Amino acid sequence: MTYLRISVTDRCNLRCVYCRAVKAFTPLKHTDILSYEECLKAITAATPLGIKKVRLTGGEPLFRRGFTGFVSSVCRIPALEDVAVTTNGVFLKKMAAPLYEAGLRRINVSLDTLLRSRYIEITGRDHFDDVWEGLQAAEAVGFAPIKLNVVVMRGVNVDEVARFAELSFERAYHIRFIECMPFDRTSRWFAERYVPSDRIRALLESRGPLKPVDRSDIDGPAERFRYEGAKGEIGLISPISHHMCSSCNRLRLTADGRLRPCLFSNVEVNIKRAMRKGASREELQALFRAAIQAKPKGHRLGVDGGFESERCMSAIGG
Repeated sequence: MTYLRISVTDRCNLRCVYCRAVKAFTPLKHTDILSYEECLKAITAATPLGIKKVRLTGGEPLFRRGFTGFVSSVCRIPALEDVAVTTNGVFLKKMAAPLYEAGLRRINVSLDTLLRSRYIEITGRDHFDDVWEGLQAAEAVGFAPIKLNVVVMRGVNVDEVARFAELSFERAYHIRFIECMPFDRTSRWFAERYVPSDRIRALLESRGPLKPVDRSDIDGPAERFRYEGAKGEIGLISPISHHMCSSCNRLRLTADGRLRPCLFSNVEVNIKRAMRKGASREELQALFRAAIQAKPKGHRLGVDGGFESERCMSAIGG
Protein backbone atom coordinates (compact mmCIF):
# COMPACT_ATOMS: atom_id res chain seq x y z
CA MET A 1 0.00 0.00 0.00
CA THR A 2 1.54 3.28 -1.15
CA TYR A 3 -1.49 5.53 -1.55
CA LEU A 4 -3.72 7.03 1.18
CA ARG A 5 -6.85 9.02 0.34
CA ILE A 6 -8.04 11.25 3.18
CA SER A 7 -11.49 12.80 3.30
CA VAL A 8 -11.28 16.00 5.34
CA THR A 9 -15.04 16.62 5.29
CA ASP A 10 -18.24 14.90 4.23
CA ARG A 11 -19.86 18.22 3.32
CA CYS A 12 -20.16 19.47 -0.22
CA ASN A 13 -21.68 22.50 -1.92
CA LEU A 14 -22.93 20.45 -4.89
CA ARG A 15 -25.57 17.72 -5.13
CA CYS A 16 -24.25 15.53 -7.93
CA VAL A 17 -26.69 12.87 -9.07
CA TYR A 18 -24.34 9.88 -8.76
CA CYS A 19 -22.82 10.90 -5.43
CA ARG A 20 -26.00 11.26 -3.41
CA ALA A 21 -28.45 9.28 -5.48
CA VAL A 22 -28.40 6.30 -3.15
CA LYS A 23 -29.03 7.26 0.45
CA ALA A 24 -30.32 10.17 2.51
CA PHE A 25 -27.38 12.22 3.73
CA THR A 26 -26.95 13.50 7.28
CA PRO A 27 -23.74 15.53 7.75
CA LEU A 28 -21.37 14.53 10.51
CA LYS A 29 -21.19 16.64 13.62
CA HIS A 30 -18.09 18.81 13.78
CA THR A 31 -16.78 16.85 16.77
CA ASP A 32 -17.07 13.59 14.84
CA ILE A 33 -14.75 14.76 12.06
CA LEU A 34 -11.01 14.23 12.38
CA SER A 35 -9.11 17.38 13.23
CA TYR A 36 -6.28 18.40 10.94
CA GLU A 37 -3.86 17.43 13.72
CA GLU A 38 -5.37 13.94 13.81
CA CYS A 39 -5.09 13.66 10.02
CA LEU A 40 -1.41 14.59 10.24
CA LYS A 41 -0.90 12.02 13.00
CA ALA A 42 -2.45 9.37 10.76
CA ILE A 43 -0.21 10.29 7.83
CA THR A 44 3.00 10.26 9.87
CA ALA A 45 2.03 6.85 11.27
CA ALA A 46 1.39 5.53 7.76
CA THR A 47 4.50 6.74 5.94
CA PRO A 48 6.91 4.27 7.63
CA LEU A 49 4.61 1.49 6.40
CA GLY A 50 5.10 2.53 2.78
CA ILE A 51 2.59 5.31 2.14
CA LYS A 52 4.22 7.71 -0.33
CA LYS A 53 1.21 9.39 -1.88
CA VAL A 54 -1.63 11.29 -0.19
CA ARG A 55 -4.75 12.63 -1.86
CA LEU A 56 -6.98 15.01 0.06
CA THR A 57 -10.66 14.74 -0.77
CA GLY A 58 -14.14 15.33 0.66
CA GLY A 59 -17.02 15.96 0.26
CA GLU A 60 -15.51 19.16 -1.01
CA PRO A 61 -12.15 19.72 0.74
CA LEU A 62 -11.92 23.42 -0.18
CA PHE A 63 -15.19 23.82 1.73
CA ARG A 64 -13.43 23.22 5.07
CA ARG A 65 -12.03 26.19 6.94
CA GLY A 66 -8.25 26.25 7.32
CA PHE A 67 -7.67 23.80 4.49
CA THR A 68 -4.78 25.74 2.93
CA GLY A 69 -2.79 25.64 6.17
CA PHE A 70 -3.39 21.91 6.44
CA VAL A 71 -2.16 21.38 2.88
CA SER A 72 1.01 23.27 3.76
CA SER A 73 1.62 20.92 6.69
CA VAL A 74 1.04 17.81 4.57
CA CYS A 75 3.36 19.07 1.82
CA ARG A 76 6.15 19.45 4.38
CA ILE A 77 6.11 15.77 5.37
CA PRO A 78 9.46 14.54 3.96
CA ALA A 79 8.41 10.94 3.31
CA LEU A 80 5.65 11.91 0.88
CA GLU A 81 6.55 11.88 -2.80
CA ASP A 82 3.18 13.08 -4.00
CA VAL A 83 0.41 15.22 -2.51
CA ALA A 84 -2.73 16.03 -4.48
CA VAL A 85 -6.22 17.40 -3.94
CA THR A 86 -9.51 16.41 -5.56
CA THR A 87 -12.04 19.24 -5.73
CA ASN A 88 -15.19 20.19 -7.59
CA GLY A 89 -13.43 23.44 -8.52
CA VAL A 90 -16.10 25.88 -7.38
CA PHE A 91 -13.74 27.68 -4.97
CA LEU A 92 -10.60 27.12 -7.03
CA LYS A 93 -10.47 30.57 -8.59
CA LYS A 94 -9.77 32.25 -5.25
CA MET A 95 -7.83 29.36 -3.70
CA ALA A 96 -5.53 28.26 -6.53
CA ALA A 97 -2.77 30.74 -5.67
CA PRO A 98 -2.84 30.12 -1.88
CA LEU A 99 -2.79 26.35 -2.43
CA TYR A 100 0.15 26.63 -4.80
CA GLU A 101 1.99 28.83 -2.30
CA ALA A 102 1.29 26.16 0.34
CA GLY A 103 3.31 23.68 -1.72
CA LEU A 104 0.60 21.86 -3.65
CA ARG A 105 1.41 21.10 -7.29
CA ARG A 106 -1.21 18.59 -8.41
CA ILE A 107 -4.96 18.97 -8.47
CA ASN A 108 -7.91 16.95 -9.77
CA VAL A 109 -11.14 18.69 -10.69
CA SER A 110 -14.40 16.79 -11.04
CA LEU A 111 -16.18 18.06 -14.15
CA ASP A 112 -18.66 15.83 -15.98
CA THR A 113 -19.77 18.18 -18.73
CA LEU A 114 -18.58 21.13 -20.78
CA LEU A 115 -22.13 22.46 -21.14
CA ARG A 116 -23.38 24.95 -18.58
CA SER A 117 -27.03 23.85 -18.75
CA ARG A 118 -26.06 20.20 -18.32
CA TYR A 119 -23.76 21.07 -15.43
CA ILE A 120 -26.78 22.44 -13.58
CA GLU A 121 -28.71 19.22 -14.25
CA ILE A 122 -25.87 17.01 -12.97
CA THR A 123 -24.80 19.01 -9.92
CA GLY A 124 -28.00 20.80 -8.96
CA ARG A 125 -26.10 24.10 -8.86
CA ASP A 126 -25.15 26.85 -11.32
CA HIS A 127 -21.37 26.97 -10.88
CA PHE A 128 -20.01 25.98 -14.30
CA ASP A 129 -18.43 29.39 -14.92
CA ASP A 130 -16.83 29.31 -11.46
CA VAL A 131 -15.24 25.94 -12.19
CA TRP A 132 -13.96 26.95 -15.61
CA GLU A 133 -12.46 30.15 -14.22
CA GLY A 134 -10.94 28.09 -11.43
CA LEU A 135 -9.23 25.81 -13.96
CA GLN A 136 -7.77 28.83 -15.71
CA ALA A 137 -6.55 30.22 -12.38
CA ALA A 138 -4.90 26.90 -11.54
CA GLU A 139 -3.14 26.87 -14.91
CA ALA A 140 -2.00 30.45 -14.45
CA VAL A 141 -0.30 29.80 -11.11
CA GLY A 142 1.49 26.69 -12.39
CA PHE A 143 -0.45 23.58 -11.35
CA ALA A 144 0.63 20.59 -13.42
CA PRO A 145 -0.79 18.25 -14.23
CA ILE A 146 -4.38 19.37 -13.87
CA LYS A 147 -6.62 16.33 -14.08
CA LEU A 148 -10.30 16.37 -14.97
CA ASN A 149 -12.41 13.53 -13.56
CA VAL A 150 -15.34 12.72 -15.85
CA VAL A 151 -17.94 10.16 -14.76
CA VAL A 152 -19.44 8.90 -18.03
CA MET A 153 -23.19 8.22 -17.93
CA ARG A 154 -25.54 6.93 -20.62
CA GLY A 155 -28.23 9.45 -21.43
CA VAL A 156 -26.40 12.16 -19.51
CA ASN A 157 -22.97 12.99 -20.96
CA VAL A 158 -21.66 10.08 -23.04
CA ASP A 159 -22.10 12.29 -26.10
CA GLU A 160 -19.37 14.59 -24.71
CA VAL A 161 -16.56 12.02 -24.62
CA ALA A 162 -15.19 13.22 -27.96
CA ARG A 163 -15.33 16.87 -26.87
CA PHE A 164 -13.38 16.12 -23.71
CA ALA A 165 -10.86 14.21 -25.82
CA GLU A 166 -10.48 17.27 -28.02
CA LEU A 167 -9.74 19.30 -24.90
CA SER A 168 -6.55 17.28 -24.41
CA PHE A 169 -5.25 18.81 -27.66
CA GLU A 170 -6.10 22.34 -26.59
CA ARG A 171 -4.80 22.17 -23.00
CA ALA A 172 -2.31 20.05 -21.08
CA TYR A 173 -5.09 18.49 -19.01
CA HIS A 174 -5.16 14.83 -18.04
CA ILE A 175 -8.73 13.75 -18.78
CA ARG A 176 -9.85 10.77 -16.68
CA PHE A 177 -12.97 8.94 -17.88
CA ILE A 178 -14.53 6.96 -15.02
CA GLU A 179 -17.15 4.23 -15.20
CA CYS A 180 -20.30 5.06 -13.28
CA MET A 181 -20.37 2.73 -10.26
CA PRO A 182 -23.57 0.99 -9.06
CA PHE A 183 -23.35 1.78 -5.39
CA ASP A 184 -26.57 0.09 -4.30
CA ARG A 185 -28.09 -3.27 -5.21
CA THR A 186 -31.60 -1.83 -5.29
CA SER A 187 -30.86 1.21 -7.42
CA ARG A 188 -31.71 0.99 -11.12
CA TRP A 189 -30.34 4.50 -11.62
CA PHE A 190 -26.76 3.29 -12.04
CA ALA A 191 -27.57 0.28 -14.22
CA GLU A 192 -29.44 2.48 -16.67
CA ARG A 193 -26.51 4.90 -16.95
CA TYR A 194 -23.52 2.57 -16.86
CA VAL A 195 -21.12 2.83 -19.82
CA PRO A 196 -18.26 0.27 -19.95
CA SER A 197 -14.78 1.64 -20.52
CA ASP A 198 -14.43 -0.42 -23.72
CA ARG A 199 -17.26 1.64 -25.17
CA ILE A 200 -15.62 4.85 -23.93
CA ARG A 201 -12.33 3.78 -25.49
CA ALA A 202 -14.04 3.07 -28.81
CA LEU A 203 -15.46 6.59 -28.78
CA LEU A 204 -12.01 7.98 -28.01
CA GLU A 205 -10.33 5.96 -30.76
CA SER A 206 -12.75 7.34 -33.31
CA ARG A 207 -10.75 10.57 -32.85
CA GLY A 208 -7.44 8.80 -33.48
CA PRO A 209 -5.14 6.10 -32.09
CA LEU A 210 -4.28 6.18 -28.40
CA LYS A 211 -0.64 5.66 -27.43
CA PRO A 212 -0.07 4.05 -24.00
CA VAL A 213 1.76 6.11 -21.38
CA ASP A 214 3.98 4.40 -18.81
CA ARG A 215 2.73 4.25 -15.23
CA SER A 216 4.69 4.90 -12.03
CA ASP A 217 4.44 2.82 -8.85
CA ILE A 218 2.39 5.51 -7.09
CA ASP A 219 -0.10 6.07 -9.92
CA GLY A 220 -3.79 5.61 -9.32
CA PRO A 221 -5.88 3.05 -11.21
CA ALA A 222 -6.12 4.83 -14.56
CA GLU A 223 -4.86 3.30 -17.79
CA ARG A 224 -3.00 6.20 -19.34
CA PHE A 225 -2.91 7.19 -23.02
CA ARG A 226 -2.02 10.11 -25.23
CA TYR A 227 -3.01 11.20 -28.70
CA GLU A 228 -0.20 11.99 -31.11
CA GLY A 229 0.39 15.74 -30.92
CA ALA A 230 -1.83 16.27 -27.88
CA LYS A 231 -0.78 18.53 -25.01
CA GLY A 232 -2.57 16.44 -22.42
CA GLU A 233 -3.41 12.83 -21.60
CA ILE A 234 -6.38 10.49 -21.59
CA GLY A 235 -7.08 8.03 -18.78
CA LEU A 236 -9.61 5.22 -18.33
CA ILE A 237 -10.72 4.07 -14.90
CA SER A 238 -12.66 0.80 -15.14
CA PRO A 239 -13.71 -0.51 -11.70
CA ILE A 240 -16.65 -2.46 -13.13
CA SER A 241 -15.64 -3.88 -16.50
CA HIS A 242 -11.95 -4.46 -15.73
CA HIS A 243 -11.41 -5.10 -12.05
CA MET A 244 -8.19 -3.47 -10.83
CA CYS A 245 -8.13 -5.16 -7.44
CA SER A 246 -4.86 -7.04 -7.95
CA SER A 247 -2.99 -3.76 -8.50
CA CYS A 248 -4.92 -1.61 -6.00
CA ASN A 249 -2.44 0.25 -3.81
CA ARG A 250 -4.77 2.44 -1.77
CA LEU A 251 -6.43 2.88 1.57
CA ARG A 252 -9.11 5.43 2.39
CA LEU A 253 -9.49 7.39 5.60
CA THR A 254 -13.00 8.73 6.05
CA ALA A 255 -13.74 12.12 7.59
CA ASP A 256 -14.90 10.42 10.78
CA GLY A 257 -11.69 8.46 11.17
CA ARG A 258 -12.34 5.04 9.66
CA LEU A 259 -9.74 3.30 7.55
CA ARG A 260 -11.52 1.69 4.64
CA PRO A 261 -9.39 -0.88 2.76
CA CYS A 262 -11.78 -1.18 -0.20
CA LEU A 263 -14.28 1.23 -1.67
CA PHE A 264 -16.65 -1.68 -2.36
CA SER A 265 -16.57 -3.21 1.11
CA ASN A 266 -18.17 -2.02 4.32
CA VAL A 267 -15.20 -3.25 6.37
CA GLU A 268 -13.68 -0.33 8.30
CA VAL A 269 -11.06 0.09 11.04
CA ASN A 270 -11.71 2.86 13.55
CA ILE A 271 -8.51 4.81 14.17
CA LYS A 272 -10.20 7.94 15.49
CA ARG A 273 -11.24 6.15 18.66
CA ALA A 274 -7.67 5.00 19.23
CA MET A 275 -6.21 8.47 18.58
CA ARG A 276 -8.64 10.10 20.98
CA LYS A 277 -7.60 7.60 23.65
CA GLY A 278 -3.97 8.65 23.19
CA ALA A 279 -2.73 5.80 20.99
CA SER A 280 0.98 5.77 20.23
CA ARG A 281 2.36 5.76 16.70
CA GLU A 282 3.05 2.05 17.02
CA GLU A 283 -0.54 1.38 18.06
CA LEU A 284 -1.83 3.39 15.10
CA GLN A 285 0.48 1.47 12.79
CA ALA A 286 -1.00 -1.77 14.11
CA LEU A 287 -4.43 -0.50 13.06
CA PHE A 288 -3.12 0.41 9.61
CA ARG A 289 -1.74 -3.12 9.31
CA ALA A 290 -5.11 -4.52 10.36
CA ALA A 291 -6.79 -2.49 7.63
CA ILE A 292 -4.30 -3.74 5.06
CA GLN A 293 -4.84 -7.32 6.17
CA ALA A 294 -8.60 -6.80 5.83
CA LYS A 295 -8.28 -5.67 2.22
CA PRO A 296 -10.22 -8.19 0.09
CA LYS A 297 -8.62 -9.92 -2.86
CA GLY A 298 -11.32 -8.50 -5.09
CA HIS A 299 -14.83 -7.13 -5.28
CA ARG A 300 -17.80 -8.66 -7.12
CA LEU A 301 -19.24 -5.46 -8.51
CA GLY A 302 -20.54 -6.16 -11.99
CA VAL A 303 -20.62 -9.89 -11.21
CA ASP A 304 -23.31 -9.98 -8.54
CA GLY A 305 -24.90 -6.64 -9.43
CA GLY A 306 -24.42 -3.53 -7.32
CA PHE A 307 -22.90 -2.91 -3.93
CA GLU A 308 -25.05 -2.00 -0.96
CA SER A 309 -22.88 0.58 0.78
CA GLU A 310 -23.61 1.75 4.29
CA ARG A 311 -22.38 5.20 3.23
CA CYS A 312 -22.99 7.38 0.19
CA MET A 313 -19.94 8.27 -1.88
CA SER A 314 -19.49 11.74 -0.37
CA ALA A 315 -19.27 10.17 3.11
CA ILE A 316 -16.50 7.79 2.01
CA GLY A 317 -14.31 10.22 0.15
CA GLY A 318 -14.55 8.84 -3.40
